[in-house]
Amino acid sequence: MAKKTSTIRVFELARELSVTSKDLIAKCEAEGIPKITNHMSTISLGLAATVREWFGGGDVSTITAVETAAPVDLAKVRAKAKKKAPRKKAVAPAEKPVAETPVAATSEAALPAVEMPKAPVETLPPAVAAPSSDGPPPPLQEQPPAAPEPLAPLEQPEPLAPAASAPDTDSGAPPAPGETRVRPNVPSRPEVVKPAGPMLQVPSATRLAGPKIIRVETPEPVTHRRPIDRRPDAIRHSGPRAGRGVGVPGEVPLSPDDKSARPGGRTTRRNKRRTATARDDAGRTGKIGTGTGTGTDQPFNWRTQDLREREARLNRAGGFFKAHRRDLRRSSGGGERAITAAQSGGSVTIAEPITIKDLSSATGVKAVEIVKKLFLAGKPVTVNSVIDGDTATEVMLEYNIELEIIELKTSEQVIEEQFRERTTVDVQPRSPVITILGHVDHGKTSLLDRIRNANVAAGEAGGITQATSAFRVPVHAGDKDHVITFIDTPGHEAFSEMRARGAKVTDIAVLVIAADDGVMPQTIESINHAKAAEVPIVVALNKIDKPEATDTNIQRILGQLAEHELNPTEWGGSTEVVRTSATKGEGIQDLLDALDYQAELLNLTADFGGEAQGTVLEAHLAEGRGPVASILVQQGCLKRGDVVVVGRGYGRVRDIMDDQGKRGDEALPSSPVTISGINEVPDAGDNFYVVKNIRAAEAAAAERINREREKELAKGKISLENIFEKMKGLQSKQLPLVVKADVRGSVDVVAAALADLSTDDITISIKHAAVGGINESDVVLAQASGAIVIGFNVTSSLQARRVADARSTEIRLYDVIYDVIDDVRKAAEGLLDPELKLEVLGHAEVREVFKISKVGMVAGCYVTDGVILRNAQIRVTREDIVIEKDRRLNQLRRFKDDAKEARSGQECGMKIDGYDDIKVGDVLECYKTLVVPRKL
Repeated sequence: MAKKTSTIRVFELARELSVTSKDLIAKCEAEGIPKITNHMSTISLGLAATVREWFGGGDVSTITAVETAAPVDLAKVRAKAKKKAPRKKAVAPAEKPVAETPVAATSEAALPAVEMPKAPVETLPPAVAAPSSDGPPPPLQEQPPAAPEPLAPLEQPEPLAPAASAPDTDSGAPPAPGETRVRPNVPSRPEVVKPAGPMLQVPSATRLAGPKIIRVETPEPVTHRRPIDRRPDAIRHSGPRAGRGVGVPGEVPLSPDDKSARPGGRTTRRNKRRTATARDDAGRTGKIGTGTGTGTDQPFNWRTQDLREREARLNRAGGFFKAHRRDLRRSSGGGERAITAAQSGGSVTIAEPITIKDLSSATGVKAVEIVKKLFLAGKPVTVNSVIDGDTATEVMLEYNIELEIIELKTSEQVIEEQFRERTTVDVQPRSPVITILGHVDHGKTSLLDRIRNANVAAGEAGGITQATSAFRVPVHAGDKDHVITFIDTPGHEAFSEMRARGAKVTDIAVLVIAADDGVMPQTIESINHAKAAEVPIVVALNKIDKPEATDTNIQRILGQLAEHELNPTEWGGSTEVVRTSATKGEGIQDLLDALDYQAELLNLTADFGGEAQGTVLEAHLAEGRGPVASILVQQGCLKRGDVVVVGRGYGRVRDIMDDQGKRGDEALPSSPVTISGINEVPDAGDNFYVVKNIRAAEAAAAERINREREKELAKGKISLENIFEKMKGLQSKQLPLVVKADVRGSVDVVAAALADLSTDDITISIKHAAVGGINESDVVLAQASGAIVIGFNVTSSLQARRVADARSTEIRLYDVIYDVIDDVRKAAEGLLDPELKLEVLGHAEVREVFKISKVGMVAGCYVTDGVILRNAQIRVTREDIVIEKDRRLNQLRRFKDDAKEARSGQECGMKIDGYDDIKVGDVLECYKTLVVPRKL
């Protein structure tokens, strides 16, 4: 059984249609069909059916009345009959017999009918038989009145090829008077009859013209183009495409009068002379024009609107024509190309991050050339590699291109710029924000408790503040009442970031110094934070009631402050130093008056209208509320229902709660509140902004998450430069930990403090750090990674404890950060290999060597210093060079008795285990190895 194929070769189709392959290829090129290049090219069956229709080889069953009626052709014939009646007089008597005359009976006298001057191609199928050369022309009155009637049977038109190939020697002879016009009714051959057009019997003289076939299927609806001014000059100059322009390559309107030119710009052999003349007229010299794509210097005179509509229709075209136009555009590169920076030089603006692909697109330099230059410079990159700005600038200087690198702005940066440039709505004076800074256990929280008339310090674990707290306190300062916002920060060295955040959001910094202690390391750090934030400092000299707070000690503290550029006012400086006692309440009012005076000097104002913005002080995961953020509103009015973006989190504000636990509908500037409704717990220190819609907030939060993920991925990248460091880290021992805390700030502090315990020999690896209590998933993670679960100010659930007992995972809970650091340090020290130290006991000089059978070489020695112990370690030194070490002293004798030791000035015999190469003059060093535990 023959295999069915979906394609057909060009030569097979040409043989079927009785034409040459060259003519068929030329027709396909004229119709704009690509990839038809030679006689072996393949044509799909659908396209082959269309080609058969072009050459008149379609199926009879597919021809309808619309195809055969040809009303347009009849109108043309009717018009010709009226205009040229004298010529029709001679042709008319033969019209009726022509309809019944078979194709095979056509005589050579029919040649003049084909060569009628200026006869359109469409009127050739109903060609009328020419008069015989033997007879005279018939009279004029024999012309039938209705010319179209004998033309109706168009189902079997006469072929043009026999008439065109017949000799034209007798074309001018008059017909014989007595010759009969009736043709014999000879049956036509079935293989010759073609229903849709003439059959080409002589391939070399095939004419690709015939009856116009109207498609049966309904055409796609297209918009009508505006009328085009087709003047004779425009038509005459509309030759085939040779140049490049804005038009679609290959779409060339052909002049109806130019019969010598084939579609697509090809000419036949007989029309070379006419084509050579037309080449000069039509601009086929290959010049690049700026017209409509026809290659002429004088385009179609189309209007701009016409060109736009034409381009729009072509762009809407799909299927074959869309792919065809794309292929032609790639091959010809239609249109004038823009001059790139690589050709003209100059300055180019590009945004970071810079990839090779983006750099090539912006400058016009090929990406392959950029990759090659970087490779030769020792930087192997790919097209998608990211390079730094200096490298990109250096490469582009070789092409005389100056790069102007701008930083790519994220959605969060765009929001920040919008808030910086926003117009204020309602500017009013606001209350000051005051931050309490100082060293640990200097009385910061106690001082704030005295101001608030509360006892917060008693509730702190160990009397140490563990997190940043904010309060609004009504105070009487000066001659009126005020509401001041206080921010209490921890004083422990691990909470450096919290102190830095408190200094950034504050207006005035209160530096608390214990009068009995003086300036300490965290005090100096707090001074530096306040200076970096450019905020004024008021010093509270606390614990003034203690006996150690003598005048001499106070003057020493003032001198320490002056050393750090805080010159007290009593020394002629500008720094207010107020002596206070938190336990007895001394100096509290003086401190408030000093703060009120500083606030008046600052003239603090804020916008009480518009959208709110501020800073996150703390964040944690609350049961029943989800992620909760403690924020400080700095500008605008925060309302319930506002859409906020808070670091990596976003959402709609569900509720607003003040520092006393009261719910409200809004929060004004300088108000510390807690909000809920966000999707994730943000980091302490993140800024929050109120945006117009949830989409903008989601985009900003997503970019923040992506940046953090990219940073994490960048840490794990291994290169030749850091591969040995990575291998060293893998060889070092690790102490994995899972850290859970009550607030986000504590999580960051504990994780950072524990990570600082890492050394070259041991690494503290934080596998997971989050806000909230210890749950089952934390225990499972710790068991999988061999970690210890550390809980700070949190508890563990019952299910978590059961899983921990079942999987032998340790959970440790703490409420003081000192204990966390100490226990983790001890655990890390336990993983360290102990340090080995050598303790030298004494030296002995070999005076004589004895050889004893069954024993070996025995050294007769004299102890020069120290003591020689039996079973101790021996090191053999010869001429100050160690030749043997880590040998054990097997036997030690004095005279004939075994001895445990031999002291300085005594003689003894020594037998070294497994070593007999002893010579006179050797020095034997006796020592022992001590195992010393290592400390971090």
